[in-house]
Parts: sequence; C-alpha cells; structure tokens
Amino acid sequence: MPVPHIRVATPDDEGALGLLDRVTWSPLHSVQERPRQPYEPFYNERYGPRDHLVAELAGTVVGYVRLGRPSLLACHTHVRQIQGLAVAEEARGAGVARALLRAAQDEARRRGARRLTLRVLGHNTPARKLYESEGFVVEGILAEEFLLDGTYVDDVLMGCRL
Repeated sequence: MPVPHIRVATPDDEGALGLLDRVTWSPLHSVQERPRQPYEPFYNERYGPRDHLVAELAGTVVGYVRLGRPSLLACHTHVRQIQGLAVAEEARGAGVARALLRAAQDEARRRGARRLTLRVLGHNTPARKLYESEGFVVEGILAEEFLLDGTYVDDVLMGCRL
C-alpha cells in the first residue's frame, strides 16, 4: 500500500480541496448544512494555503487537515487546533488520516505550539478512536451541544501535549 505524501497546501490546491470538502461532507462530522451552489471559496480571509496540510497518493489530493489557532489572543499562541480533516472515500483505510494527524502534530511543534486540540462530535466513534490512538485525550464534553437531524449530539473536546 502506498504511503501518503504530506505537504503544505498551495494556492493551486484550492479547487481540489474545495471539491474534497464537499464530497466528504457528512452529518457524522459536520454541524454545518450540506454545501450548496454557489460554493464558498475553500480559502478565505481566515484560512489560506499555509493553514492546510495536504495528503497525496500517486500525485492526487486525497485528504487535508486544517491547522489553525483557537484564538488570536497573545496568551494562546502556544496552542494549535485541528479545525478540519477530510479524507476521500477511495483513500480511506490507507493511513491518510493518521499521516495527516502526525504531520499536524509535527507542524504545530514547528510553529512553536506546546498543545494541539480538536473538537469532534460525540457520535463520530471512528474519528474518536483514531484521535485516541494518536495520543489525544478527552478534556471536556459539551453535552447535547448540537441538535442534528432531530438528535442532540455532544461536542467532545480533545487535546494532546506536543
């Protein structure tokens, strides 16, 4: 099985990342409505190429992770947060998400972070198991934080030290 190549996104990746984001949308991991045309640009004033690591298999973009700051406060600069992760259906099971998580940890360290955090929906068991296997621990649960399709869903806060 080929190993995913992980790199920092470029401006040329915007179309592929936007498409990947739309086709991987699922109520399992998203609290936003299903994307509809006209689609918002993938890059915006808050998130640009530098905020994304891209996974490629055989030269094709098959995943990304968005690595951001949880706030703009000076006292919060030692923390980075995973604010999005997607893997193409055809690349699932190939270690892409795990490679992206490890690369995000390395990149967060390189940017001076001491902690990496994320939020995951309580019903997203596969993602939670993956995060736990990569050293993330549950640091808090916002019970019934979201009402999705008539069901209340917990928002699980996870983090790890770098």
